[in-house]
Amino acid sequence: MGAARRIFVSGERIDMQKLAAELGVDRTTLFRWVGNRDELLATVLWSLGAPTYQRAIDATDSVGPARVADATGKFVSDLIAAPYFRAFLRREPERGLRILTTKASRVQHEIVGATERLLQQEIDRGNLRHALSAHDLAYLIARISESFIYADLITGERPDANKAAIAVAALLGDPQYTPKGVLP
Repeated sequence: MGAARRIFVSGERIDMQKLAAELGVDRTTLFRWVGNRDELLATVLWSLGAPTYQRAIDATDSVGPARVADATGKFVSDLIAAPYFRAFLRREPERGLRILTTKASRVQHEIVGATERLLQQEIDRGNLRHALSAHDLAYLIARISESFIYADLITGERPDANKAAIAVAALLGDPQYTPKGVLP
């Protein structure tokens, strides 16, 4: 997986035949190890996304809806700014959206789970109350984030982390929220 991550972060396309050759195995062995190319890409994407999301959470000292909105905005901003991520989306937009945003997506499943845990922390601390469950809110936050991360691919508009953070805060009941330190 390290070789695949290195290739991906360098902005190059992961070619399964070349990767197998680099690892000194045949394609069949590589497929047994990592699954198909989409599965490998999903694994690589989440291996990069998980620490990025955790850093975004750790970077906020807010509580309640603002904490979730700040973390979401920072995460979205970091993804928008990641050259390797943008290169992947430019090179393979349909595959990227399929791997990142569909119900079969490991990446979407993981981001929903991580967001659900963040929401549950704020609920348990008494900083957040909402009629929807933490899971349902997490799913909506993931979809809001996707809308603003992939805006250029979906609508032709510019990706915008501030709008993602503001939308999340509004969803969570803070319509006066102003992003702190989030890049456009």
